[in-house]
Amino acid sequence: VQLQASGGGLVQPGGSLRLSCVASGSISSSNVMGWYRQAPGKQRELVAGLSSGGITNYADSVKGRFTISRDNAKNTVYLQMNSLKPEDTAVYYCNFRNPWGGTWWGQGTLVTVSS
Repeated sequence: VQLQASGGGLVQPGGSLRLSCVASGSISSSNVMGWYRQAPGKQRELVAGLSSGGITNYADSVKGRFTISRDNAKNTVYLQMNSLKPEDTAVYYCNFRNPWGGTWWGQGTLVTVSS
């Protein structure tokens, strides 16, 4: 599985960004796609995940501000990020997991929230 993420950039506090990630290759119909992030000096953490069956989960720190969605026909997952805060600054990684324990990562896209 190959993952191509896009949509990062520089945004002011309170602004919005949308990340996209397209999966290609041997994609199982049952899977979970999601976003993780890693800030400087910190461990990578889950931001949001969405299964092919529609089950979502979010980190507490982004609930109410971020929305994950997907287009299964396009094998694409999106992360709409609103009300961005400086503490959201990180490299965001797309993730794909199949039911057999396989996991793949995208190349990462930098999100910087700063005035």
